[in-house]
Amino acid sequence: MAAPWIPSGARVLDVGCADGALFDVLRDRIAGGVGIDPDAATTRTREGVRLVRGLFPADTPDERFDAITMLAVIEHLPDSSYAAVGGAAARLLRDGGRLIATVPEPAVDRIVELLQVLRLAEGMSLEEHHGFATAQTPGIFEPAGFRLLAHRRFQLGLNNLFVFERRA
Repeated sequence: MAAPWIPSGARVLDVGCADGALFDVLRDRIAGGVGIDPDAATTRTREGVRLVRGLFPADTPDERFDAITMLAVIEHLPDSSYAAVGGAAARLLRDGGRLIATVPEPAVDRIVELLQVLRLAEGMSLEEHHGFATAQTPGIFEPAGFRLLAHRRFQLGLNNLFVFERRA
């Protein structure tokens, strides 16, 4: 869902990159980038991509990017961090750069809770979701100078794609 919104030749910051899988998907389309995740095994570099163990925005390298992705990340952030997250994203993105985020619907939490009770899902950080409402998403980025370009629901309406553009 995110790939079509990332310009060809872009430098990408992937917040919540896990093992860097997004960079594998985008390998032939982008110029490289940085992935940051608190659970990254190590800080390492591969094929023009650097993965960093750390938190956004505190541990993010001071570089500029053409696109920032936050795929299934925002609902894990504490409310108190929203202004810092929006401000850091604006500082790290070039003028006209895009921020692409996916956010699950609150109903997903109830589905995952049921799957956990039935022992069909493990290892989910559901406790971090803290009741995040999808409608909060624009309020994190618009005050920092972003304009909402697109909002679409996908996966049977259980997930949301938000695409923002950093205004010049």
